[in-house]
Amino acid sequence: QVQLVESGGGLVQTGGSLRLSCVVSGGTFAGGTFSTYAMGWFRQAPGKERKFVAVSHWSDGSTDYAESVEGRFAISRDNAKNMVYLQMYNLKPEDTAIYFCAAAPFYTSNPVGYPYWGQGTQVTVSS
Repeated sequence: QVQLVESGGGLVQTGGSLRLSCVVSGGTFAGGTFSTYAMGWFRQAPGKERKFVAVSHWSDGSTDYAESVEGRFAISRDNAKNMVYLQMYNLKPEDTAIYFCAAAPFYTSNPVGYPYWGQGTQVTVSS
């Protein structure tokens, strides 16, 4: 059974940086592999819906970001290691949320398109 496990969350001050990691293990995705799936990051703040943060295409290097993190966050992936990363710079209190990695067979920012999800890692940015 495929598992996605995030790590790297924590408490950081405003203006600080964190790097989140997500490793995929335990098998292959339905109809594909890590190397043929888009990998995305989403976040959910308390009492709010889960929102798109960033997505990485499986092969052509394409990435896309939510407007709120554009220029501050960078998504990357290592297909040889089945890992995806989210480097976060200049963090703000409004970035506080649980961050989830997810896998989708299509390049999309819509969480509905992601059948595979991790359990999340907490990021807290203090003011």
